[in-house]
Formats: sequence, structure tokens, C-alpha cells
Amino acid sequence: MKILVTDGDNRAALAITRSLGRAHEIIVGATQRRSLASVSRWCRDSFVYPDPVRDPQGFLNTLREEVQRRHIDVLLPVSDITTIPVAEHQADFKPCRIPISDADTVKRAADKIEIMALATRLGVPCPAGVTVGNLDEALARANEIGFPLVVKPGRSRVRVAGHWLSTSVRYADDLAELKIILGELRPAMFPVLLQERIQGPGVGLFLCCDHGRPLAAFCHERLREKPPSGGVSVLRESIAVDERARDYAVRLLGELRWHGIAMVEFKRDARDGIPKLMEINGRFWGSLQLAIDAGVDFPALLIRMLDDKNLAPVSGYRTGVRSRWLWGDIDALLMLLTKRAERERLPAAQRSRWRALAAFFAWQGRNSRFEVLRLDDIRPWLLESWRWFTQR
Repeated sequence: MKILVTDGDNRAALAITRSLGRAHEIIVGATQRRSLASVSRWCRDSFVYPDPVRDPQGFLNTLREEVQRRHIDVLLPVSDITTIPVAEHQADFKPCRIPISDADTVKRAADKIEIMALATRLGVPCPAGVTVGNLDEALARANEIGFPLVVKPGRSRVRVAGHWLSTSVRYADDLAELKIILGELRPAMFPVLLQERIQGPGVGLFLCCDHGRPLAAFCHERLREKPPSGGVSVLRESIAVDERARDYAVRLLGELRWHGIAMVEFKRDARDGIPKLMEINGRFWGSLQLAIDAGVDFPALLIRMLDDKNLAPVSGYRTGVRSRWLWGDIDALLMLLTKRAERERLPAAQRSRWRALAAFFAWQGRNSRFEVLRLDDIRPWLLESWRWFTQR
């Protein structure tokens, strides 16, 4: 089977390539000739497409041409910036199969404001928050939440004049900082959520669903993040599925009739231990390799789901497995050592630079593996390392 994987520089694309490349012919697309997935030993061939952020139509045209020219059987978009346009134009790629939800469902899941409203209706706990449409409204209502608070645009990506703008979650400690943050946002990035800041470990719940029916669930706990105050995980450990989080996630994805994979992100509130919903990401996640290492091979499951409509749910996986994104972990450590503002966003017990150094060099245990660095497929890590040293 010929499988085309997009976003070749995404770590999830590398994990997919490594997972499926032993049994299938993997073609990798990316915005540059050399990408993490394209230099993997399990990649059969690769090609370059226009940047979907700046040229969405050019990206779609090139992708469609390559799918037809290469007679691709399955297309796997990896990031949100490729999944959304592919979902919107699924009919253009037939007879190639694409195991994702329809465009309306994908966009609905990506709307953080709508998902929080849905969560409230379904009884899924989420942070207290208000939706604001402009700066003046935000300043007037911020005290309803209290400081510090989280500033979260409704969408991670916003389409403006034929291209995409990226947004990010920010933190405000007072009205002055909130005014600065919101003043930097473009009008198209509103409305914005102002939410209470939940202190506690991040818990990612990952699922594969067949039109709302869960086939697999996997859970990990974020042990370190980049930036350290909250961001992408750089060290994480597989844990038993939190049954409350699973129930919440299944409620949400069942209501959406979700098809394919999704990451439902929570934070376990240190005050009461309850997982609070952060967002739904209807795409592959950066730490996908950990799930595969622990025994839940989501890419392989997606491929089997295409032809087996009675596929039995996956039960069980190994807990205590750790995955470390080495260069991301180094970046996180450097932030802690050099950025006072970053340290001050952490709980007092986590601000010590000496403790951060000790934790970084501590042995992670025999069940720990590096995410990108694999001796049987070394070239992706060599490429990543070269970039880390030359592009700083």
C-alpha cells in the first residue's frame, strides 16, 4: 500500500513513517527537501510542496497532483494546517482514502470557544472563563476570572486573506500585561477566551475513533514542557488511562461523531485532582512515538480501520514508559536557567535552577527512550542536531 504522509518535519510524521514503513511504501511531503521523516530509512520517496501557511491553494494543488501521479492509496495529513484544507477538499483526492472527519467536524473541534461551550453542556469540567470580542471588553471582564489568567484565542490558526496566522496561548499576571498581550492580537484573532490558570500536570488523552466509537485510548503525563510554564511536552510518561478523563473525552468525541485520531488535552487541577479540559486537537500529536513505544500503534490502527469495520478495540499498553525529546528538553532547561520571567511563572517549588539541572541529568530508567534518536534510524536525529547548532 502506498501511503503519503504530510508535514515531514513534524515529529509525528517521523513516528508515522517509522511505524508504517516496514509494511507499506511511505511517501513524505514537506516544505523543504530534507525533513525529519524524509531522511528516515523507512521513507521510500519524498517531494516538496508549497508552504500551506502562505500558499494554501498551491499546497492543495501540488498534493493533489502527487496523489494522482503516484497512485497513492492513503493520505495522512499530520498537522492542523494540512488537516483542515485536506478535510475541506476530500472529494478532490478520490479514490485515495483519508481517515479523518469531515471538514465541519474538524473545524468545530478546533474552535476552543465552541468546544468549551460543548463541554459545559455535556458536563465535562473546564476552567472558569469568559469569551471577549475586543480589548475593551477583556479589560472590563478580566476581574470576573481573576489574575493570573490565561489568554487563549479561539483558534490556533486563523485564515486571513488567503493565508494562515498562528496564535498562541499567553499568560497575564495583571491588567497591564493583559492589555499588552491583547494589543498585539490582530482583529481576526478575536474572539478570545480568558480563563483561570489551572495549576497541575498536563494529561494528554489520545484516542482513535470510528465515527464516534472509541477503538483505542492512551494516556501520558507531561513531566517537563517547553516552555517550562506550559507548552509542548519534552519528557512524558505513559500512565494508566484516567477513567474520568476518558469518560469526558468519549463524551465529547461521541457527540462530534469523530472519525480518526484526536488528542484531548486536560490539566489535572492541583486543588481537587479533577482533569479540566484544555482543548481538542484533531490531528496527530508531537509525542505520538511514546504511544507506539508503549504498545498502541495509532498509525497502524488507522490503516486497519480502513478495511475492517468490525475492528476490535485495543485493550491495554505498558505504563511507566518514558519518551524524551532531547533537543526540546535542552531548550526547556536553558529557558529555566536563563529566563527569570519563565521561572517566576512556575510554582515556587519548581523554580530552583539546581533542581532543574539535577532533574535533567537524572537517569530516566530502563523504560525510557529518546523520541527522535534511534540507533537503527539515526539520520533524523543527525539532521535535527545539525539544525539545532546552526539555526540558533
